[in-house]
Amino acid sequence: MISIEPGEFITILIFSFALFLLVTGAFTAYFGSGKSRKIGAGLLAGGLVIGIVWALLEWQYKSAMGDFLRVEDLGNLIVGSIYVLVAALIGAGLAIGLFLLTIMKS
Repeated sequence: MISIEPGEFITILIFSFALFLLVTGAFTAYFGSGKSRKIGAGLLAGGLVIGIVWALLEWQYKSAMGDFLRVEDLGNLIVGSIYVLVAALIGAGLAIGLFLLTIMKS
């Protein structure tokens, strides 16, 4: 069983939120028009700000935030989280693709 501390869980949650804000913001800003392009730029900027601020807080002020939010190796946690998210997205994409293929062929 995988053991995840509360600080690691919160860090994964915030970084995945920021990552998906970046991805959806970039997608919306690139493919949108008018008002939706501005919304996409806002999502993109929000994802960047949230990710950078949390990383700085974790890195700079570990002791000030207490033991609850302490993460021992932030770099490995972020890289591992990205690997897990990418694997989950690939699996979900394959499942959705198979679903759409079977629905369209029937």
